[in-house]
Amino acid sequence: MVQSISVLSTEYVRVGVRATVNGGPYNPTSGLVQFAFTRGTASPETWVDGEWDEAPLPGTTTYVARCLIGPDTVALTPGTYNVWIKITADLEIRVRKTGQLQIT
Repeated sequence: MVQSISVLSTEYVRVGVRATVNGGPYNPTSGLVQFAFTRGTASPETWVDGEWDEAPLPGTTTYVARCLIGPDTVALTPGTYNVWIKITADLEIRVRKTGQLQIT
């Protein structure tokens, strides 16, 4: 999925998260969520804190993590970025590339 945001905007980048434990749904919102934005094949080096929306999407077990980006927060120059999410919960640290973001 490619999201597109103007370099002049301050907006949330949203990522859907479905988590399971022992085959059943799991609420990941007690874990710390962070985001990274990289170009090309680079691995994440700098993480910024995100936050959780409070409830899963209606009728699903998909939770939404979000990160505010823009000129006064996480400022990104025009270009295409890979969006990474890191969730730290209990003993696990899960890192996933979730899509792309186009800054125009």
